[in-house]
Amino acid sequence: MKRMREKILTRRMAVAGVVAALVGASMCVRMPKVPAWSASGDKFVIGKAIDMLPDDLRPYFDSNRAFLVQHVSDAIEAQQKTPLLSHEGYIRFEKYGTFPFIALPRDYKAALQKFSKHSVEVNGLLPWSVGLYSQKLTEAFRVKNWDQARMAASELAYYVAEAHDPFNTTTNFDGHLSNQMGAGARFDGSLVERYSQFFYLHPGEATYIHDPTDHAFEICLSSHAWLEDILLSDRRARMGLSDYTDEYYDRFYSQVGSVLVQQISNASVDVASYWLTAWTNAGKPQLPAH
Repeated sequence: MKRMREKILTRRMAVAGVVAALVGASMCVRMPKVPAWSASGDKFVIGKAIDMLPDDLRPYFDSNRAFLVQHVSDAIEAQQKTPLLSHEGYIRFEKYGTFPFIALPRDYKAALQKFSKHSVEVNGLLPWSVGLYSQKLTEAFRVKNWDQARMAASELAYYVAEAHDPFNTTTNFDGHLSNQMGAGARFDGSLVERYSQFFYLHPGEATYIHDPTDHAFEICLSSHAWLEDILLSDRRARMGLSDYTDEYYDRFYSQVGSVLVQQISNASVDVASYWLTAWTNAGKPQLPAH
């Protein structure tokens, strides 16, 4: 009898172990996707952002171009090592009702008071992260810590670029809620890698941003508005095909390529504008030549 009870207990433990493994696997599937834009996309954003800066600011960033391109995606590695940091790179707007999600206060302290720190962090901090890293760059400029400034500039560029990816603004970040697994990666990764040589990014001018956090919210909302069009195009491009073939990508790009280029182009303008804003708020200090 004792031996039978031991066998039953052993079986239950084995079943529990399998269930735990399955639950863990399902949780891994629902973890946020790898952060947005491919290496080519990041290079586009950084390169064009530097070109859009005014004459008295461009030389400093131009001399640090290689550094900025090299380190713009450092946050990805940091998030992989410390998963809690991944909350900085997205926001799940649908957790706060319907567009334009006015239930969510844009003031961080007010949001914590209304929804709790845990809820706000789990649902993502992206627009507040942009405001935070904008302040970090401002402080680095103010104290003339140039090494810290260029690192803060690359971090800020990363989060501003992330805000322009529609899939960083939704609970359907990997397409799982619409049975379109990998839709985000196909849009912001595969399309960039396949067609970036055909991109024509419309140049613009960097402008001063009066409220970095509020502007980041507007960026995220504008990005979010493209989601349904992108998901619909993904479904149409796959019609009649058994897999995501070259034909699928040609169809997908023909439908959403203009959106993709616009988002990357806008990201470049906004990155330049955030750099300009931080420098201006720091009192426009004289910048070193390198």
